[in-house]
Amino acid sequence: MDKRLEVREFESITCNEDYKDKDDPHYKYLNQKTFEELESFILAFSEHEQAEAMDFLKISVRRHVGKVIQARNYVGLIQMKNGFQIQILPKVSSSEVEDTKKTFLQMLRSMKDFPSKVFNEAHLKIDKMNLYEIFINMYIQEVRNLMKKGLRSVYLPVQDNLNYYKGKLNVGEHIKRNLIHKERFYVGYDEFDINRPENRLIKSTLLKLQKLSSSTANLKEIRQLLLHFEMVKPSSNYTRDFSLVVIDRNTEDYEALMQWSKVFLLNQSFTTFSGNTTARALLFPMEKVFEAYVAKHLKQALADLPWEVSTQDRGYYLIDQPKKFALRPDIVITRHGQSPIVLDTKWKSLTNQPRKNYGISQADMYQMYAYSKKYNTKEIWLLYPVNEEMKDLDIRFESLQDDAIETQVRLFFVDVANIEESLAVLKERLSGY
Repeated sequence: MDKRLEVREFESITCNEDYKDKDDPHYKYLNQKTFEELESFILAFSEHEQAEAMDFLKISVRRHVGKVIQARNYVGLIQMKNGFQIQILPKVSSSEVEDTKKTFLQMLRSMKDFPSKVFNEAHLKIDKMNLYEIFINMYIQEVRNLMKKGLRSVYLPVQDNLNYYKGKLNVGEHIKRNLIHKERFYVGYDEFDINRPENRLIKSTLLKLQKLSSSTANLKEIRQLLLHFEMVKPSSNYTRDFSLVVIDRNTEDYEALMQWSKVFLLNQSFTTFSGNTTARALLFPMEKVFEAYVAKHLKQALADLPWEVSTQDRGYYLIDQPKKFALRPDIVITRHGQSPIVLDTKWKSLTNQPRKNYGISQADMYQMYAYSKKYNTKEIWLLYPVNEEMKDLDIRFESLQDDAIETQVRLFFVDVANIEESLAVLKERLSGY
């Protein structure tokens, strides 16, 4: 049995045998046992008060197909208890799997709390690696980067009965232990030791990844890195050692590694999901990934203009007295002497159906109108990912008052696979608006 199933956002998984050998663009086949394990995984998280399980995998029944599980909103990897992996890739304009993975990794790195800044995919065969192996390689590269700067050591208190005098004599223990052995000294001293909790956790992570990885390239690098940790003892208590980790000026090089180690050692994730049931999950909310990616690159695109670009602006509330229901548009552009421009990102694939408002949520339009009123601007933009249906359309909605435009909401379709070129077009439209 193949140990991995690859699906894209909005594709569905079925255990219907009719789809086992069928190359269907909408349905991917999964055997009954693994399908039921995945279903249990979803239901377990749906009971968790913080987990929005139905936001990333939706269970439903379809006529002539049966029970299906649809992937949506969250992208990443789920590894079942039996080792079977379900890899969910974002639905972007590129159809090639390798290009999609590269784009997704670039998008992830734009997130402030994603712990990988030194990753270089140039030498990787990304089309052959699943996301989990790529994440393992990210960890490896972070460790390699640390090795260039050197492992940190720490002074630890040591009590020992030595044949020579060192440090401070522990008189009570010395008399008790060395009444006969006059040649010995029971002393206490500080020893410069590499066995600090951060190093123990890194070694434990490398040892665990050595068991989990099936990539020859990753396993080779892990073995090489473990040679640098020969004098380090593995952690015997992960929770205790993580509680002892303090990230400061002297240990800032460990920060990303500690985040990754929590993911691998404690089966945590970068979302509300963790892998303490039947599966291990590394899932990312595409709404937030898209927002961070666009915001980062739009700031760069507008850097040469005298505009101030703020993200997740917190300046206004829907209700002022008392202050309730904070308004937090994704991006606000402030221009001297002019009204601001408000932009909001939406990770949703629209359709060219004007009668159905292109698939735009009515709640989103209410939200845009509230932004217009509170920010005293008519310049509102909704940014969606591009698709073939919508890429050449120029869509705008206008609310009029006394024959003048009160609010105008314009749509722009971002090509995440070609982000710089795409936002250069948006910059031109914003500048000439």
